[in-house]
Amino acid sequence: MAGRGLRAGFSTGTAATAGAKAALEMLLTGNIPDRIQVTLPQGGQLTIPIQSAARISAFTAEASVIKDGGDDPDSTHGAFITTTVALDPEADEERIVFSAGPGVGQVTRPGLPVPVGEPAINPTPREMIIKGLRQAWAVSGQSGRALAAEVTVAVADGEKLARHTLNPRLGIMGGLSILGTTGLVKPYSHEAYTSTIESGLSVAQALGLREVVLTTGGKSEKQAMKMRPDLPEPAFIQIADYYGFALGEVKRRGFARLGLVSFFGKAVKQARDLDNTHARVSPMDLASLAGWLTEAGADKDLADEITLANTARHALEILRAHNSMSLVAEVGRRMTACVTRRSREDTAVWVRIIDFDNTILYSSSEDGGKA
Repeated sequence: MAGRGLRAGFSTGTAATAGAKAALEMLLTGNIPDRIQVTLPQGGQLTIPIQSAARISAFTAEASVIKDGGDDPDSTHGAFITTTVALDPEADEERIVFSAGPGVGQVTRPGLPVPVGEPAINPTPREMIIKGLRQAWAVSGQSGRALAAEVTVAVADGEKLARHTLNPRLGIMGGLSILGTTGLVKPYSHEAYTSTIESGLSVAQALGLREVVLTTGGKSEKQAMKMRPDLPEPAFIQIADYYGFALGEVKRRGFARLGLVSFFGKAVKQARDLDNTHARVSPMDLASLAGWLTEAGADKDLADEITLANTARHALEILRAHNSMSLVAEVGRRMTACVTRRSREDTAVWVRIIDFDNTILYSSSEDGGKA
């Protein structure tokens, strides 16, 4: 399932579903289950261990699950997720509502999968929780009564963990999001990050922004923000290595202006028009870089040095030592051409290549894309 012997885990949505189902079973049967079967959105089931459970009152119980991200470098791996189910015994029709407990965020900006004011529990986890509660309700012989409950999800230290995510940027305040479209976490899967890119662009679109600026991480974003202080924070989207995916989403959403700010190493890969720029997927090809620079006027000795460089940063040091930094423009032109080719014809594109000392190595326009 995970490939190459890596172990898959389960999502925060699956953890919350197991907790909700365990809490309801406890209310209905008086028993504390040690394991819960969760039905996955795409079929099949997963058995989830229950860490602890407690009955709070006659109609309220809670159960906790330790999130297991498998072998994925997941920031929520090991998180303690507690789901509380409070039944309404007087209800005459089904009604399941969701609340954010400590460590789960609230949505404060439009454009996300759930409306402003709602807890940041995404649609698929909500559907999973509802399905799990209905299963427990039916199995215990309650099908003749209305299932009405408030489901509250909490994550221990969730507010602290959320600082390491893009939730504050997206307008999800106070904690983490409860996520998962498959219920599983596959090692080194791109799903979590591409979902974040989608969410960021959705927020920008919902706010009526006409321009977005893509960066590959926090350092390049910080520099991009200094270049464009006229743009609000939601206009800046970190895309990590998902260059092709991000450009496709920008094109689909029809933004009028698009900026891309990258350090030299990522710029070389983006100039090669690679969908994914991660070293594991796309190793650095300095021979191609040397070829480009030769076409731009570099002599053979310089090109040979570039080919034998250890890294893109080393290649840049070689260019600097040879007083040949003007050749970086060849990378910038190719990068700009790739971004333009992947964009709508009516989208104004601008590109900048930057160095770690805040130097701008290449700019496709003097104004950084300003109107």
